[in-house]
Amino acid sequence: MSRGVSRRPGASLVKIAVTISRILLGIIFVVFGANLVVSFIPTPPLTGFVADFTNVIMQSHYAMFLGAVQVFAGVLLLVNRYVPLAIVILAPVLANILVFHLTMQPIGLPPGILATILWFVVAWPIRSRFAPLFTAQ
Repeated sequence: MSRGVSRRPGASLVKIAVTISRILLGIIFVVFGANLVVSFIPTPPLTGFVADFTNVIMQSHYAMFLGAVQVFAGVLLLVNRYVPLAIVILAPVLANILVFHLTMQPIGLPPGILATILWFVVAWPIRSRFAPLFTAQ
């Protein structure tokens, strides 16, 4: 077989899907992470717990840290370097996004679910790199 040709049918389609998912996930986290730092995407008026929660995070500048973490992981995905590290960094970020929207703002859940699906598409082919994390000592 010639070099670069996969032996499994459909393997190139999977690789393309993973690459597209990695780039989309990177773009999502670079854009929305940068928005936490610079605030260039307008937000509608917030009420209730969402307003309280957002005010605390923004006024304490915790959002800047969250944004920086997201941008960092997003850039790693976009440049295709240290992808397992980016996946590990983004796991708790995505968990928090999902819990926030499940508990306080269900209308924002679909983008969080999309990002989580993209995360799994990127993480699944490299899952063997995480096996030592699940080994009891």
